[in-house]
Amino acid sequence: YLDYDANGSQTTQTEQIQTAITKGASCLVVNIVDASSDDATQAILDMAKEANLPIVFFNRSVSEEIVSSYEKAAYVGTDYTMAGHMQGKMIGDYVLANYDELDINGDGVITYVMFKGQEGNLEADARTQYGVEDADAVLTAAGKPALEFYDDANASKYLLDQNGAWSAAQGQEHMQTLLSKYNEDNGNMVELVIANNDDMALGAIAALQAAGYNKNDGGVTIPVFGVDATAAAQEAIAAKSMTGTIKQDAVGMANAVVKIAENLGLGKGTFDDVVGDLEGTWRVNIPYSAYQG
Repeated sequence: YLDYDANGSQTTQTEQIQTAITKGASCLVVNIVDASSDDATQAILDMAKEANLPIVFFNRSVSEEIVSSYEKAAYVGTDYTMAGHMQGKMIGDYVLANYDELDINGDGVITYVMFKGQEGNLEADARTQYGVEDADAVLTAAGKPALEFYDDANASKYLLDQNGAWSAAQGQEHMQTLLSKYNEDNGNMVELVIANNDDMALGAIAALQAAGYNKNDGGVTIPVFGVDATAAAQEAIAAKSMTGTIKQDAVGMANAVVKIAENLGLGKGTFDDVVGDLEGTWRVNIPYSAYQG
């Protein structure tokens, strides 16, 4: 089984898959590089179909229409809206329970920054939207103001990883730049950090710690929330430098991918003995869970 997640161009990934086919791969397991392009997904599925190979897409969302067009294709992923909804609820509950402590400048409103990993990515879009919307729903239901983005001039209400890499480096760079203008001395400190993944969250924490925050030394901690529950994020939560994340069950996803690949290779039912939430006859979703240590 071959997993090609080229963190680069779609051309590179396509070339790698063609090489795998040429070398006699018996199954393709693909985390599509360009999830925003149905053409890219279709081209890779066509390669598998022409070679009569099973193909299992995973992680980044792909089109139902494309996957369903080939009987030896399937998708393993998540209900990508769930991560945003769960994160938003977790944030709302935490902010509500700690409102006065978090309101550093005492203006009655909690200001936030949102780090978005990539434009045109369905998971990023959903996390960006629901991470704030659902937190606002919790707050306003309790009579508190909605969260307020720290920069009125930013109509998008998020900071983007320009390389689409969802990277710690970009989270750290953005946070460092932000803190040079928005800080306690200026009375406009960002009071909440929301990130679409743990790497960007950890990058933001590195910048906060360099500025004297989130050190669990009796000083101020800015709540930081991510998604993925990586080992590094779990360590940061245990150290109280990070507040919470949403666990994506990587082991459950891997097990489902392997089982589906095995089923397709042996001519069994695609989802025989697969653990997860089935969606139609083309995909299985692996559930998320909240993680706060």
